[in-house]
Amino acid sequence: MNPPSATEPSRRFYRQLATHAGLEFVVLDPADSGTPEHRAVNPLAARMLSEQICRHFTILPISYAGGTVTIATSTPADDVARDVAQSLTGRDVAFVVAPEEELQRAIDETFVQWPAGMGPEGGAAGSWEGSTEADADTRVTDPAFPTRLGDLLVARGIATDEQIAGALAEQARTGSRLGEVLVHSGIITEPELVAILAEQFQLPLVDLSEYDPDPAALALIPEPLARHLRCVPIAVDDTTLYLAVADVLDDDTVSALREHTHLELRGFLASRNSIDELLQRVNGGEYVSVAKSELLERFPEECANRVLSSAQKVFFIALAVVIVVLAVIFPKVTIITLIGLASIFYLATSLYKFVLTYNALGHTYEIDVTQEELDAIDERDLPVYTILVPLYREAAVLPRLVDGIGGLDYPKTKLDVRLLCEEDDDETVPAIRAMNLPPHFKLVVVPDAQPKTKPKACNYGLLQADGKYVVIFDAEDRPDPDQLKKIVVAFDKADPRVTCIQAKLNYFNSDQNLLTRWFTTEYSMHFDLLLPGLDAQGVPIPLGGTSNHFVTDRLIDLAAWDPFNVTEDADLGIRLHKAGFKTAMIDSTTLEEANSDLNNWIRQRSRWIKGYIQTWLVHMRNPPRLLRQIGLKSFISFQLVVGGTFIFLLNPIFWALTTVFFFTEAGFIQELFPSFVFYAAAFMLFIGNFVFMYLNVAGSVQRGYFDLAKYALLSPLYWGLMSIAAWKGFLQLFYRPFYWEKTVHGLDAGHESPAPVTTSAPPTR
Repeated sequence: MNPPSATEPSRRFYRQLATHAGLEFVVLDPADSGTPEHRAVNPLAARMLSEQICRHFTILPISYAGGTVTIATSTPADDVARDVAQSLTGRDVAFVVAPEEELQRAIDETFVQWPAGMGPEGGAAGSWEGSTEADADTRVTDPAFPTRLGDLLVARGIATDEQIAGALAEQARTGSRLGEVLVHSGIITEPELVAILAEQFQLPLVDLSEYDPDPAALALIPEPLARHLRCVPIAVDDTTLYLAVADVLDDDTVSALREHTHLELRGFLASRNSIDELLQRVNGGEYVSVAKSELLERFPEECANRVLSSAQKVFFIALAVVIVVLAVIFPKVTIITLIGLASIFYLATSLYKFVLTYNALGHTYEIDVTQEELDAIDERDLPVYTILVPLYREAAVLPRLVDGIGGLDYPKTKLDVRLLCEEDDDETVPAIRAMNLPPHFKLVVVPDAQPKTKPKACNYGLLQADGKYVVIFDAEDRPDPDQLKKIVVAFDKADPRVTCIQAKLNYFNSDQNLLTRWFTTEYSMHFDLLLPGLDAQGVPIPLGGTSNHFVTDRLIDLAAWDPFNVTEDADLGIRLHKAGFKTAMIDSTTLEEANSDLNNWIRQRSRWIKGYIQTWLVHMRNPPRLLRQIGLKSFISFQLVVGGTFIFLLNPIFWALTTVFFFTEAGFIQELFPSFVFYAAAFMLFIGNFVFMYLNVAGSVQRGYFDLAKYALLSPLYWGLMSIAAWKGFLQLFYRPFYWEKTVHGLDAGHESPAPVTTSAPPTR
C-alpha cells in the first residue's frame, strides 16, 4: 500500500522546516501539479542514486540541470546524506524539502513498492523499531559493511580503528555508551554523533536551533513527561504526532504515548543539548514559575516569602507594647530582666556550642570511607551525578571553575554539569558560550524573575537534572578529586534515611590577610567540629552553602530550596530533619575563596545572618508544632544554633555598656543594674568570647592549620565585624528581605596558601 499524500498540517510542518533551513519547499504529489510549489520528478535524474541509498536516507533526486542535481529530502539537517549524495553522484547537489509521505511515495513509484514489513507502517525509516546505541556491538568490524556505530564512523572517515578501540576499552571500564565516550574524548562532535545515529537507526534529523514547535503538539504530552523522556512534540496532523528525540524511545514508551495521544508517532533525531535548549525555550515560563512557587504552593508555612506570619506580627507587636509599658512603669526592673534574659541566652548558646565542638575534638563523627572502598568501586555501577553551579557576574572565575570540576575523579560521561546563569547576566553568559567547554557542561539560562536568588536558580536547574545525586558547587570551588566517589560509597553504607551528605568547606587563600585568617579559623571550627557535633547528636544540621550532596528524588519531593530565603542551605537542613530525613557529614573538603575584602565580607556575612534570622522566623511560626515534629532535644538545639544568631546583635550592646562602665564608672549604669546583675552579665560576655576564641583555636588545630591558631586569639575583633554585618542584615529584613547581597569572587589574586599539616591521628582534647 502506498503512503498517503501529505495532509496540510504536515505540509505546514515541512514548509516551516524548509524556512528554518533556508531551503526551497516543494510538493511532489502529482495531484497538486497546478500549484506553484509542485515539482515533477524526472525519472532519469531519480535513478542517479540507488534505491538502497534513497530509502536509507529518505532522499530522491528529482531533477538535473546546469551540472547540479536537485535532491528532495525531508531532513534538511542531515549533513551525512548531503555528503553521501554529492560523493555518489559526483556532481554538485542542491537540496529542497518535501513532505516525507510524498517523498516516500515518489521513491516507491521510482523503484518498487514497500516490501512486507517495511515502510511507515512496518517499521523502517522514521519508525521506532530496531536497536539503540547502547546495543551497538562492542568491536569494530569490516567498515565495508557498516551496520554498527563504530563501523559507520570508520566507514565515513570520522574516526579510526585505533580511536574506536580505545573508546571501546573506556566503554567497558565505565559502562557508558560508546557515542558518549567518543564525544567526551573529543574524537567526534555531538552533531557528528547524532548524524551517524540517524543513519544507523534510519531516523531523520531535525535542527531545533530556531524551531518553534506547534502549540497544539506541545499540549499533547505533559511537560514533565516530555522532560523525562527528553523529547519535544514539534508538530501534529490528523494521524501523526511528530517528536524530536535525543534517544530512540523504547517500545513500552511508544505504546504508552500512542495510547495517551491516540496518534501514530514519527520520530526525528536531535542532539540532547538542542532538546534541552528547546525545552528551556518553550517551557522557560513554566520552569521559572515552578522554581519560585513550588515550595510556596505545596508547603506555604515553610516558605520565607513573608518575613512574619500574621500570628507573629500580633505576637511581636504585643510583646513590644508590653515591654514599653513595663519600661515606663518599672524601668529598672524591666531593663534588669531583659539584660538577665539576654545574658542567660548568651551563656546557653556559648556553652551548647562549646559542648558540641569539645565532644567532636579528636573524634571522627563523619561517615568513614576508606581508600580500599574507593579502590573497589566498579565505575560501570556509578550513577549519573548532577552538579549545579549557580553563577552571577562570574566570568573571571570560569577557567578556575572548569579546572576544579575537571579534576574530579569520576567518569565524565556520567557527569551532568549545569551552569546556572541569570538571563540579564551579560557578562557570564557570553563568556560561557565563547568557551570550548567539555560536553558534560551545559549552560542553563534562568529567565529574569523575582526573587533573583541562588536558590531560585538551583530550583530551575534541578528541573532538568539527570543525576541520581545532585550537588551544589560555587563558582570558585575546588572539591577533593575523590569527593563524588566518596559520596556514592557513603550513601550506599549510610542509614536509608540519609538524604543529604555535607562535605567540609575551607579556604585555599587562608593566609592572604588577617581577614582570611579569621575566616579560615571560623570555618575550621564550624565544619570540622560544630557540624560533626550536631551530626553526632542527631539534631538538625544547618547545611553549608555548597558541597551538600542530595538524593535527587527526595530533594524534589521536599520542593527543594526556598527561593525567598537567602540562606536556603540552612533552611533546607532544618526542613530535611522535620521531614524525617537525616543529614550526615563526610571527611572530604571543598576549598573556596575566603573573602579578602572587608566590604565584600560584610555584604556576604550580612546576607548569611539575615538568612539565619529568616530561617528561625519561618520555623517558629508555630512553635508547638515544631516541637512535636522534631522533639525537645532538636527543638532546643534549633533555638541555640539557628536562634543563636541573635547574639551577634547583642554583642555591641553588652560591649558598649561594659566599656562605658569600666572607663567612666557612669552612675546611670550602676543605677540601672545592681552589681550582681552587671558583673554576671559581664562575666557571661567574657565567657562567651573566651569559648569562641578557644573553639576557633581548636578548629584550626583539628584542621591542621597550626600557624593560624594564634590569629584565633583575636576572635573578639572578628566578632565586632560580625556584629556590624548582623545589624546590617537585621535591618535589611524590614525593607529588602529577599535581596541577595552579591559576593564578588576572584579577589584572591592567585593567592595559594600552604596545605594544612596532617598528623597520624586527630588531635585529642
